[in-house]
Amino acid sequence: MKLISWNVNGLRACVKKGFMDFFKEIDADIFCIQETKLQEGQIELDLDGYYQYWNYAEKKGYSGTAIFSKIKPINVVYGIGEEEHDKEGRVITLEFHKFFLVTVYTPNSQKGLTRLDYRMKWEDSFLTYLKKLEKTKPVIFCGDLNVAHKEIDLKNPKTNRKNAGFTDEERSKFDALLNAGFIDTFRYFYPEKQGAYTWWSYMFNARANNAGWRIDYFCVSNSLKNELKDAMIYSDVMGSDHCPIGLEIF
Repeated sequence: MKLISWNVNGLRACVKKGFMDFFKEIDADIFCIQETKLQEGQIELDLDGYYQYWNYAEKKGYSGTAIFSKIKPINVVYGIGEEEHDKEGRVITLEFHKFFLVTVYTPNSQKGLTRLDYRMKWEDSFLTYLKKLEKTKPVIFCGDLNVAHKEIDLKNPKTNRKNAGFTDEERSKFDALLNAGFIDTFRYFYPEKQGAYTWWSYMFNARANNAGWRIDYFCVSNSLKNELKDAMIYSDVMGSDHCPIGLEIF
């Protein structure tokens, strides 16, 4: 089974930059996207053979997630069941026979860390949600988690220590996720691989120089470890300031 996740940073813009070419070429069983930045009715995608599930933010042109799946899920849930966190369209959960699949767009702590306190609350609530799901069956979750976990996961760790996405607080919450029984699948396969990034600033020719961050992830319950086949980063795919990532499982 091939799974894909991509923060498209505005789906309408990404479609104009080749989204459908990659979508058709990769032929994923399940394709998750984050930061759709649109409302219902603002785009029509002809995805023959896929069921489509959308979660829109209340605020126009902001956040939003979607999942396109060849397999019809048993159940679909939007959000994590907490009103404080469910206004921005950040989470969709599909339940299948063997696992839950969750796509997530984690809140950014913002410049000056103005949203760090909220981010910390979100992290605790999201982990609680994942562990609740896991009581029923294993969980696969993917998306833009807005954190580079270790120094190997960004080009310039020393100068970013107190910036959003690489604070001690955010990194410790990712530690908590792993300690709670989840696997960062890319590092499971490639623990020492350097220069493996999924996001690059639009400034300073960052992408051309590969001055990036790895902030997009596929994570799975420990119980799925023996089902993992490979994890991928499609760094040559353009169309967004993020690139797609993939997981092969089962």
